[in-house]
Amino acid sequence: MRAARCTRYGPPDALEVVEIDAPEPGPGEVLVRVHAAAVNFPDVLLVADRYQVPAPLPFTPGSEFAGVVAALGPGVSGPAVGSPVAGAVLTGAFAEQVVVPAAGLRPVPEGLDMVHAAAFHVTYATAYHALTTVGQGTAGEWAAVLGAAGGVGSATVDVATRLGLRVVAAASSPQRLTVARELGAAAGVDYAHEDLKTRIRELTGGEGAHLVVDPVGGDHAEAALRALRRGGRFVTVGYADGRIPRIPLNLVLLKDTTVRGFEIRMLRRYAPDAVAAGDRALARMVRDGMRPLVSRVHPLAEVAAVLTDVARRRTTGKVVLDMTR
Repeated sequence: MRAARCTRYGPPDALEVVEIDAPEPGPGEVLVRVHAAAVNFPDVLLVADRYQVPAPLPFTPGSEFAGVVAALGPGVSGPAVGSPVAGAVLTGAFAEQVVVPAAGLRPVPEGLDMVHAAAFHVTYATAYHALTTVGQGTAGEWAAVLGAAGGVGSATVDVATRLGLRVVAAASSPQRLTVARELGAAAGVDYAHEDLKTRIRELTGGEGAHLVVDPVGGDHAEAALRALRRGGRFVTVGYADGRIPRIPLNLVLLKDTTVRGFEIRMLRRYAPDAVAAGDRALARMVRDGMRPLVSRVHPLAEVAAVLTDVARRRTTGKVVLDMTR
């Protein structure tokens, strides 16, 4: 089978698409023929050996996929061979076939094709739980979303709007803010040219946001924290900027704010009931017409160029690799 392989850590151009032996499912595992795989910023970090969980060389990157069940390992009773499924792994999805624990698969939500199914769960589950389970957001509140045109950011704008929150989208250009407004953002801040803290306060009537969801990090994190109103909540979900911020704790003390981290893998482990409730809520939104923003679809052969664009933040929404091309 064809697979993107990382044989040395470094920039995305270290990847090569090669032929390797197809995997076989072991006990408790399922073999999936991958139709589409979404690209996420952690894929870039894993290839560079900068992610919090290292991937030993050599490996196939890619975490988020959709496809069809090809075979069941010993002791596995379902899903049935031929079933359309979506799932997530730490590595292995940028290949024509992937082996996954049976418990890590879920049916493709009704209404999504393979490309949109591959782009859906990781970012939309992150958005939903950052806003609700962790961020305790409620309808009518102001939510500031950083990186609002990226994968997690665009999903967060979409979900927040559907939950009745008022979104201040923060992004690095007017064009990216247009993307966020089309997803329902009530207002926008171009933080490449505007003062983020001042503008968020102005746009929220002078009081500040109730909630910040930050998948970017870097210098913008502290500015967004300063833009919270008293008792506000700040949820950190990633560091697309490449720099992990250092937050002065006196800011948390003086305004009685709450800072929490969110990582989807840990939630699945420690709060399975919340995950199940979130999946049901997201499925309802999909039935009501919600779709992930997929801006580009590429063949597997272009994986290195695609990851380079994601690393340099040249993309909006999600970029997907079509394994059938």
